[in-house]
Amino acid sequence: MKKWLSMILGMFMFASLVGCNVETKATGDRDKGEITVYTALEDELTEAYLKDFTAKYPNIKVNIIRESTGVITAKLLAEKENPQADVVWGTAASSLLVLDENDMLEPYAPKGVENILPRFKSNKPVPTWVGIDVWETAFIINTVEIEKLGLKASDIKSYDDLLRPELKGHIVMSNPSSSGTGLLTVTGILQLKGKGTDAGWDFLSKLHENIDQYVHSGSKPAKMAGAGECAIGISFGYAGIKQMKDGAPVVVVFPAEGAGWDLEANALIKKQPVNLAAQTFLDWAISDDAMNMYKENYPILANGKGSKYEGFNNDPVDQLIDNDLVWIASNRDAILDKWTVKYDGKSAAK
Repeated sequence: MKKWLSMILGMFMFASLVGCNVETKATGDRDKGEITVYTALEDELTEAYLKDFTAKYPNIKVNIIRESTGVITAKLLAEKENPQADVVWGTAASSLLVLDENDMLEPYAPKGVENILPRFKSNKPVPTWVGIDVWETAFIINTVEIEKLGLKASDIKSYDDLLRPELKGHIVMSNPSSSGTGLLTVTGILQLKGKGTDAGWDFLSKLHENIDQYVHSGSKPAKMAGAGECAIGISFGYAGIKQMKDGAPVVVVFPAEGAGWDLEANALIKKQPVNLAAQTFLDWAISDDAMNMYKENYPILANGKGSKYEGFNNDPVDQLIDNDLVWIASNRDAILDKWTVKYDGKSAAK
């Protein structure tokens, strides 16, 4: 068992689940009505997953607002005094921790929350957020484009390999200010090189020399690599594996030092009154049926029932770094401010 498991277990030890949820004013009906859901899940996944919810609850209308993690987080923070969302679904736990620090999440224990591993849910007596799956940094390498540079895909195994001079201007990465994948990649590197030291920033500056552009989506670097628009896209595992399955000439490499990662998680937004249909959605979102759908795309599930699939040569848990989500949440603004000053000049236009 990796050291990160015991560390995260200590961070997120679930105090207890006794009784029912904290009292709050509620409105509507649990089986009908209209809810607004903010999500960072990929569009094709959202559409596929919602077919199951709609079949089970045809009288609940779900309005989906889909944006990248950074945009969703900024939008929610801007709406703090007048919240528009009822639910956050499939958005980085590190972002939900920021919202929790701002007292924006309503405690709620979804049906079946006892099946979620303690390290993958809030440590409050009644949880303020609940994880569903894990996603991680991956290098998506176009085998045709990399060979044009005199390299082979097998030459790229680690973060340090991304600094090779042949790759100058041939790497695309997600922008951490707008993308959760970008943030978990940056914070993963900072932790691997030593939190509180300059080594991580020194590495990012060297990597910056080889970056063509920073894009505002976690999956776009994988799509660009798949289309031959770059030799390497720094993205996340699922996005690259999807490109492989769609026939793109790419391979997916998880950095040898370990992949930065985050949890996709759900939460009830604090607003009065709480929409009861939103609680129904959160119950469904960690149900066995929902988890089985997540498992088709993510091998590490918050209920511990994930599986291996094509693209992962080893146990996916073993390739995750020792990750401090609390540190990420607490230092998020400072990290993003510094990153923007140093590297935003190569960001794609929004």
